[in-house]
Amino acid sequence: MESVGALLSSLLALTFVVVPLDGRPVTAQLPRMLGAIAGVSVAEPPRPLLGRYLTPGDSAGIMRWLRDDAPRDARAYVISQDMIVYGGLVASRIPGVSRADAYTRLQDLAAIRASRPAASFAVFGTVMRLAPTGVPRLGPAASFPFAGGDVWGAIQQYANLPDPPQTDQQRAYAAKLRAQLGPALDTYLETRARDRDVDLFGLRVTAEGGFDRIVLGQDDAGPVGLHLHDLAALRAFAATWVLPARASIEPGADELAMVLVSAALAREAHIVPRVRVVYSRADGSRVNDPLEFAPIATTIADLTRSCGARFAGPTEQADIDLFVRVPATSAGDEARFVDAIARDVDVRSKASQAAPLAAVADLTFLAADDYAQQRQLTEDLVARGIAGDVAAFASWNTVANTVGTTLPEAIAVLTGFRLRSYDPRAHATFTLMRYVDDVAFHTAVRPKLNADLNAAGISDHTLLLPDVARRVASENRALLWPDGLDLLARITPQFRDAGFTITLPWDRTFETELDVRLAPGRRP
Repeated sequence: MESVGALLSSLLALTFVVVPLDGRPVTAQLPRMLGAIAGVSVAEPPRPLLGRYLTPGDSAGIMRWLRDDAPRDARAYVISQDMIVYGGLVASRIPGVSRADAYTRLQDLAAIRASRPAASFAVFGTVMRLAPTGVPRLGPAASFPFAGGDVWGAIQQYANLPDPPQTDQQRAYAAKLRAQLGPALDTYLETRARDRDVDLFGLRVTAEGGFDRIVLGQDDAGPVGLHLHDLAALRAFAATWVLPARASIEPGADELAMVLVSAALAREAHIVPRVRVVYSRADGSRVNDPLEFAPIATTIADLTRSCGARFAGPTEQADIDLFVRVPATSAGDEARFVDAIARDVDVRSKASQAAPLAAVADLTFLAADDYAQQRQLTEDLVARGIAGDVAAFASWNTVANTVGTTLPEAIAVLTGFRLRSYDPRAHATFTLMRYVDDVAFHTAVRPKLNADLNAAGISDHTLLLPDVARRVASENRALLWPDGLDLLARITPQFRDAGFTITLPWDRTFETELDVRLAPGRRP
């Protein structure tokens, strides 16, 4: 029977509502888990409403859920504009939804916000990336817009050219691609224009008071390409009509729900976390992710603000030391870097909550296919016995994705301490899953899955036919399960396995989904 204290605690627990970008683990599962670390319940629409890969989410169904079924006492709302308007991130890259329908859906969302005046209401959207969703023209994608490498690959090449092309060679190449693509290019450009106009409308609704805050993340795009005109138009409108504290435009996409959840957590705890960035080498801040339009120092600064935090001053005590490892860190710098992380962990263990939390963002995935380098920091942290004692860890896909996971996890821990609702098991689960997913899966298991597919004559791993997907999912479980249990034993020995489910959420090898249940164990 539940105790009176536990029942009272559950009744008093804070509740947030999140409408995620789609149903992938990083977009839907991790925001809920962040809330759990801080003792906050995060409610999301039922998973079937979120769609799956090439099948869009049910925008109308999600709006009905928000109106009728979402918790009425929620203190914060974090809503994906792309899900509400298009049915998710993949659906935002294809034609179909008109501007009129998109504007109506955002106005309906603002009406829901007006009916919950006591809650904070943040919306996040994406600036369309340069490449359409790359899938082969087969199975469920036989008629999917821009499917086939001869289409989406050529569109990506066109979109990555300077706009307008600057040299005779670039102009000739652009003309060749235009002739090759024909109407498909026109459809792509119109889809880009629609998405830009919808983002502008989201800014307008925010300027008129419909939303408290909007964050627009530039999905995968480097420093050159068609997106720069979109960014310029959005920034010009925001600078003219929206207060800086209510709108931001920055690199990133998949992490934005976590970022805005962490900002809501900090606000509930009445804290503005102070962050100090420590790079693994002296020039680390100047590294540029090829999938982002700004150096990593700019991305980190944007994310810090969007998370509701700020940089610590030179003489201030930081709440979070954000340790950022970049590729090509020398052995000497690596040793000093790990020593600094260990010092923070040691001081924290002795000084309780008076010392900074150590949050680790490992960006060595930028050294593509160098799996030994990508595993090095995790191996060092495990060898020093501190991998499970850092406040946060992430290492996946882009700088914005990784930092936008690491900082929110650390802020969730700070919030839990401040509200006296911190859940150590939820925290250990989140951190363990990042090591298993970001390191074990991406540096060992996924390469093996792809190599086996190649050996079977399947060179495109972006969309697997159902029978192939089932075989790969089975192989993924067989390979990743022992690695996960090994990391559990070495990183969080105070817990034991009470259930470890491993799946492929979409029919591709890009990501895995983990459902980890931990039970109290005994630390050696």
